[in-house]
Amino acid sequence: MIDSFAGFLHWCAVCFHQLIEWLVQVVGALGYPGIIALMFLESSFFPFPSEVVIPPAGYLASRGQMNIALVVVCGVAGSMLGALFNYYIAVKWGRKFFDRFGKYFFVSPEALDRAEAFFAAHGHISTFTARLLPVIRQYVSLPAGLARMDMFKFCLYTALGSGIWVVVLALVGYWVGAGGDDVQAVLHRVTVVLVICCVMLVALYAARVRKKRERG
Repeated sequence: MIDSFAGFLHWCAVCFHQLIEWLVQVVGALGYPGIIALMFLESSFFPFPSEVVIPPAGYLASRGQMNIALVVVCGVAGSMLGALFNYYIAVKWGRKFFDRFGKYFFVSPEALDRAEAFFAAHGHISTFTARLLPVIRQYVSLPAGLARMDMFKFCLYTALGSGIWVVVLALVGYWVGAGGDDVQAVLHRVTVVLVICCVMLVALYAARVRKKRERG
């Protein structure tokens, strides 16, 4: 039984290694437009992780087959396009949907008004930090669009947050490799650091807002 389990683990490792090689080949074949397209999917509501797109591109850049700066630019461009896609879906259909069906999801018009006021006042910090956090980075554009957050601020802070994340992924791929346990371990540590930084940033921002209100 132990031998069977060890054989299964070996098979999983071989399959994972083959998957990484295939991703490197795909990114290399699609080139920069492929990075934009795949990051568009990652930044919209399709479940496609950026961790399997940018590190292989960074690895190819370390071998001289791609340019690291263009990898970052294309990664950010794809992220922006996906975020805008979600934003406009929420703008066009979000309010109409919740006005009609919100009562079935316990979402009242008053709650929507509060969300709109919140993003008008704090959308910049919410958008920026959310783009650095796993899982929610793909979906923060939806409440931002639903609340009709200022477009310039939405694009600016989406680009800043996405840019930091894409740079991290590209450098990990450039210095560590295309994928595997080493990359996952580094990304896990980086994610923990980013989460801690975001919590500290939000805490400082909240303290600043509270102090301003007290002065007011």
